[in-house]
Amino acid sequence: MTLPEPNMRLLLRYFFKLVHAIVGPILLAADWLTTPRGIIREPAAQQRIDAQAKDLVMYQFATCPFCIRTRRAIKRLSLHIETRDALKHAPSRQQLLEGGGKIKVPCLRIGGADGNVRWLYESNEIISYLRERFA
Repeated sequence: MTLPEPNMRLLLRYFFKLVHAIVGPILLAADWLTTPRGIIREPAAQQRIDAQAKDLVMYQFATCPFCIRTRRAIKRLSLHIETRDALKHAPSRQQLLEGGGKIKVPCLRIGGADGNVRWLYESNEIISYLRERFA
């Protein structure tokens, strides 16, 4: 017996929601239990880094594996970057869509001193950018 097309889609949707509900908390717990240590800097150096990072915002979903990977890199570099949950916070989701052009995470919003804004997608590219700029 095969299910009609709409019923199959509904079944698949609920299956993946169930998988997400089970795997998401496990990923968050593993991240919490294995939180990386950050770079220890002199207070003046950390203040300079914080000032440079003040125009950075990371749009993310809490349980997205690529977002977790990016957040861990941010912790390793001892960066204080604002994070916005684009899944649970509708205004953040709308900002991501309007500014970056798509709802895809992780996304790093890079504000320039000249007022220009750059939207950087892909965890590998974000991590490379942060390492080049702050390591």
